[in-house]
Order: sequence, then C-alpha cells, then structure tokens
Amino acid sequence: MTESARARWQARYEQSRVRESDFTTLSGLEVEPAYGTDDSEWPGQFPFTRGLYPTGYRGRTWTIRQFAGFGNAQQTNERYRMILGRGGGGLSVAFDMPTLMGRDSDDPKSLGEVGHCGVAIDSVADMEVLFDGIDLGDVTTSMTISGPAVPVFCMMLVAAERADVDTRTLNGTLQTDIFKEYIAQKEWLFAPEPHLRLIGDLMEYCAANIPAYKPLSVSGYHIREAGSTAAQELAFTLADGFGYVELGLSRGLDVDVFAPGLSFFFDAHVDFFEEIAKFRAARRIWARWMRDVYGAQSEKAQWLRFHTQTAGVSLTAQQPYNNVVRTGIEALSAVLGGTNSLHTNALDETLALPSEQAAEIALRTQQVIMEETGVVNVADPLGGSWYVEALTDRIEAEANAIFDKILAMGGSTLTSDQPEELAEAVRGGDWLVTRGLLRGIEEGWFMSEIAEAAFQYQVALEKREKRIVGVNCHEESVTHDLEILRVSHEVEVEQVRMLAARRQGRDAEAVRSALERLVAAARTDENMIEPMLDACRAEATLGEICDALRAEWGEYREPARF
Repeated sequence: MTESARARWQARYEQSRVRESDFTTLSGLEVEPAYGTDDSEWPGQFPFTRGLYPTGYRGRTWTIRQFAGFGNAQQTNERYRMILGRGGGGLSVAFDMPTLMGRDSDDPKSLGEVGHCGVAIDSVADMEVLFDGIDLGDVTTSMTISGPAVPVFCMMLVAAERADVDTRTLNGTLQTDIFKEYIAQKEWLFAPEPHLRLIGDLMEYCAANIPAYKPLSVSGYHIREAGSTAAQELAFTLADGFGYVELGLSRGLDVDVFAPGLSFFFDAHVDFFEEIAKFRAARRIWARWMRDVYGAQSEKAQWLRFHTQTAGVSLTAQQPYNNVVRTGIEALSAVLGGTNSLHTNALDETLALPSEQAAEIALRTQQVIMEETGVVNVADPLGGSWYVEALTDRIEAEANAIFDKILAMGGSTLTSDQPEELAEAVRGGDWLVTRGLLRGIEEGWFMSEIAEAAFQYQVALEKREKRIVGVNCHEESVTHDLEILRVSHEVEVEQVRMLAARRQGRDAEAVRSALERLVAAARTDENMIEPMLDACRAEATLGEICDALRAEWGEYREPARF
C-alpha cells in the first residue's frame, strides 16, 4: 500500500528539530503542527506550495532583518547595534545614492546626496566602521545594492578578514540582481553583459569559497514598487531567477551546487490574501522549473527562499500613523505566506529616514506577530482555504502566461507547459529565458507593462474604485506633523574629508597596480573576484574600482523611447 502524503510528512516532521515552545492557543488549546487530508500536499513536500519545511515556523521562525542605513558608517553602526540589542536577528544595509551608482563621496555627481537615502561607503575603511563590534561570522547580513554589488561585497569580505572572521563561514545575501535594474529601478553601471560577467564570477567564487552565502538575491520588490501587479512582480522576478540559473549553467556549474545560493526578495503589499497566494505560487513555480527544466535533483536546489519587505508604496504622508496598521497587515501576509526573513517599514519612511522611535515600532510589529499571535504554531495555516488555493492557482496561471511572452520574445515557440522540451533546449545550451529577458529589456517591454499597470491603478484611485484611507477617503484627521530624521550636510563634508585623508595615507602605487591588475583580468576569462579583493585590500575606493571598469566596458545608456 502506498504511503499517504500525511504519513510521509509525519515521518519527516518527527525527524526534524522543533523549537522548545508552547504550541497552544491563548486559551490553552493544543494545536497540530499542520493540517490537511491524507493525500493533500503537506508542508515540506514538493512543490513546496505550503512551505519548505515540514515543521513550518515550529522549527525556526523567520529572521527579523531590519533595513537600515543613513549618514556615515558610524551613525549606521549605532542604529545596527540598537536593532540587534532590541531583538533583531539580522542586518540589511541601505546605501546612499552615490554608493548605489558606484561613485565616491567626493565625486561632483555625488554633491548633496551623501548619506541621505542610506549609508555612504567609499572604501573598506568605511565597512570596518559600519560593522565595528558586530560579529559578521555570527550575524546574517543582507546588502541592497546591484550595480556595484560585487566590489561592495569584496569590501565586506576584506573588512571581515581584518576582524579575524573566517570568511568561509559568512552567511547572508547580496542583491546582485541586475536584470531588475533594467526592468524597474535603473541603478546600473554597465551594459547587461559585463554585469552578468561579474555576477557569474561571484557565483563561482561563493560556490567554491563561501558555501552558506547567497551571492544573488533576485529582487521583485523594486518591480512591485515601480507599479507592477502581483502577478507581474512574481513572473518578472522568477524569470530573472531563471536567467541567473542559465548563467550558472553556462559557466559549467552544477545546478545542485549553485542554485541553493540563489534567494529572492519580494514585496508584501496591502491586499492580504493576494500576497499570501503570490508567495505560495512562487515556491511552486520555482520548484517545478528547477526540477523539470533545469534538472535540479536536490530539494535545496528546488527551494525558493525569500526575504520580504512591506510595501513602501503603500505608505502615505497623509495620516502617517495609519502606516503602522498597513505594515502590520503586510507583515502578517508575509509570515502566513512563509517568508524566510522580513523587514517591516517604519511609519515615517515615506517622509524621511526612519527615526529611532519609528524604527523600534517597526521592529516591535514583527515581534508582536512572532510572540503573541500564535501564527508560528502551525505550518501554512491557510492551506486548504478555497479562496487562497483558487487565488494561488490564478496567480500561477497569470505568471505562466507572462513566461510564455518572455520565451516568445527570445524567439522560442515553446511554452511553460512544455517542460520536457524546455529542458532539452537547456541541455543543448539554448538559454531561452535569458534571450527573452535581454530582448524585453532592449525593447522596453518590461517597463511598458509596469507603466500600464501603474496607470490603471492610478485611474482606479482617481475614480475612487480603489480607496486609500486618508488619501481619497476618510480624510479628516487630528494627526500632527511628525518629527523626522534629517541628515546634516556636515555628514557629507566630514565623509569627503575622511576620504581625502585615507587617500593621503595609503600606498598610491599599490592602488594603481591593483587597479591595473583588475582591468587586465576584465580583458580575459579570468575570475575577477580575487583581483577585486586585492584592490579593496589596497584601499582602492569604490569609485576608483567602478571608474576603472567603466573605462574598460563603457557606461550603459538607456535607449530613447517615445
């Protein structure tokens, strides 16, 4: 007699580690770790619609990973210490605009932007200050940066070396995803191909040297923030992920080795059930494509791990305290959708950088959900809901239709319901999704699709078909103006002064030689990570590294479209 799905789940659950905790309701009622029929899908079973683990959050709760960065490295270090001291479990680094664009703080194009939307990082010396007193070997760290992600990561590695941390033990994520920049955010340095070269080099390096680190966080968050629908966010993001899988395969890497190093970053918007369905559909789609198209055999290579951030675009300047409610609902949808880590936005983020009080409220929002609501007691508690299951299927179908369009743009006649044929093409070295992505970027298709979705939503708001409390309904309020955090211009002055002093104190010849070595590597098929690490060790600045590569590869200019 064939063993039931429930029995298979039960066997795996009993072999899994479970937290020491009280798994009862507030009234003291015992609850089961999961619910379902004998033959329904259970948590931890392919295609992982109901979660990656048979235990759900009974085994381990999500990582509380608050996004923070402002001013200089010292100021941000103080905020990190506050977050960790009050129960945060991981860090997520926000960089200022010059850093995001690979510019030094003294670059003329950086004037007025230093430290304003994140922390200013010019060299390894800043990284050392940023993580001073924080054990990088013990805390998982995410860095939200794309264009100059690889040199910034190298700076973090060198900072860890100088702190006597075994870099082989580092864990965290790097948002190296460049496809989403061309699709939505527009923070790029070079044309797509050089960026993909660097990403491929990093994937190789991490697979060989830092096995726990995830060198590529594929970001749907910025796609959603640009105005996409939930289905577009899901489909565009997973398609980007397929492109990076094809990149790894093109390098001759074993999918079962490098795929566990891919992670994802999604938006949690305010439509509660739609977001839950989106997360469940994402795991299912990814698992099937990884197994059936890309040949992944291990579960870890089939798993879609993801970080979630509550929706910045849902925050309103009007009646900003309403944002606490919005963020709480969005965070709960991420948790019920099975997120692996979570950032909750602060109520004042639509106005300025979060104040310390607002940051604490955002942190406590997660802790209340984790400690008081009981949602961590049961894996996928909404699994089996007719509405949630139907919505999951609907979003999956919409995503598949978008995949078909991307495949067609790449010149393929195959569709998402032909996995065997797609797998055969991949085995033959035909990178179907990558071709479609590059063609869609070149033609502006992704941007036009997002723009149309954003326009339709704005029309619905103006017609009051969609409502936002405090904006187009219930507009009366006694809410007073918030005291907001402002970054002084003195931060820029001091950052520029320190940068000049560091340039004076370093070995200029060592910097020049290291940069020449880096450019020489760029002209060959050599992996560029070690030469870039050497440049960072010599105290080459971010701008100097990126400018050297700009001179070699050129800068990307978006084609004019009318």
